[in-house]
Order: sequence, then C-alpha cells, then structure tokens
Amino acid sequence: MEAKRYLVPARVHRVEQELQKSRFLTTAAPAPTVEEARAFIARVREEFPDATHNCWAYVAGPPGSTAQVGMSDDGEPHGTAGRPMLNALLHGGVGEVAVVVTRYFGGTLLGKGGLVRAYTGCVQQALESLPTLERVPKARLAIEIEYASVDGLRRMLPAHEAELVSEEYAATVGYQLLLPLSRLEAFHKALLDLTLGEVLIEVLEPRQ
Repeated sequence: MEAKRYLVPARVHRVEQELQKSRFLTTAAPAPTVEEARAFIARVREEFPDATHNCWAYVAGPPGSTAQVGMSDDGEPHGTAGRPMLNALLHGGVGEVAVVVTRYFGGTLLGKGGLVRAYTGCVQQALESLPTLERVPKARLAIEIEYASVDGLRRMLPAHEAELVSEEYAATVGYQLLLPLSRLEAFHKALLDLTLGEVLIEVLEPRQ
C-alpha cells in the first residue's frame, strides 16, 4: 500500500514573462484527476480565446508518475511545447498538477530550440513560485475498545497524526479515525499494546 507523501498545488497560480516580444502566461492548477486537469485546461482556453497558442501538459498523479499524463503543442511545431512542458512537470517535484502556457505571438520566430527552451522555462518559473501543500494519503479506521482504554487512546492520537471523525458510546466505545497510511502499522501495534489485545480494528477506506 503506497503511503508516500508529496507536494501538490495549493491553488491556481499564474506567472508571466516576455520572450522575444512574445507574451507568455503560465497558469498552473491542482489536477488530482484527468477530468479535473482537462476541465482546468478548458477554462484557461476560454479565458484566452484570442491567444496564438494555449499549450498544455498535466500529471494527474504523484511526482514523476507517467500513468496519467497528457500534453498538447496546440499548433506550435511538433514536440516544441507539450513535450518540454510535460518533461518539466515530471522533474518538478510536484504531483497532481496541470499547466497551460498561453502565448501571444510578438512577431519574432524563436525556432524549435528557442521554443523548447521557452516552454520549459515557463513551466519551471511557475513551479518555482507555486504555492504547495503536502498530500498525505490516509486511512479511515473503525475501532471498538473498552471504556478503560478511552483516555489512553485519546492521548495516542496526536503522536500518530490521527483525527477523530466520530464516536459512539454503548457497551463498548466505537471510534472512526483518519490517520496517515504511513502511520497505520505503528498505530495498530500501539493500540494492541494499550488494550492488551482487547480491541477491534477495521480499515474501512485506504485513500491513496
């Protein structure tokens, strides 16, 4: 079960630069799924319908993952925009990210090498200043314990970054918790130690 944490965009972010009289606007956004990536790309295209090009790329997964990626040169010479943008994303250390580079042509041809450098640089510039947050894959647990273990359990929660979702009091006490997948094994062991094995634990929902 993959439990790795990684950085994702915190929100939509835009940077701008001018190269050889062409104006480049680079917009980056969260893209946890292919559908959300494509919806974001469509919104930017609608925002800049008069642009010469709206080239794009996305990685809808962990940093460096090529399982769900996409790219488009949007009319630029083949291989000069989408592929360099995707390469920059794959090596950028941020996951679940989509980027659109909007170009307004300024009259000076950049050539294939110049275009590759320009589109690569645009994505790198956006990533350098991109606000990020940490994505923490989590599990939802259902736990049933005796009343004598309640205080001990509550004291354990912060150390394991566990969040109490719900509680139910009957003959025993039932809790639902969210905690990082990476903490699951250690939490399970600590809970068995605390209760001397008198506990029911069920993983309801591992969330990658």
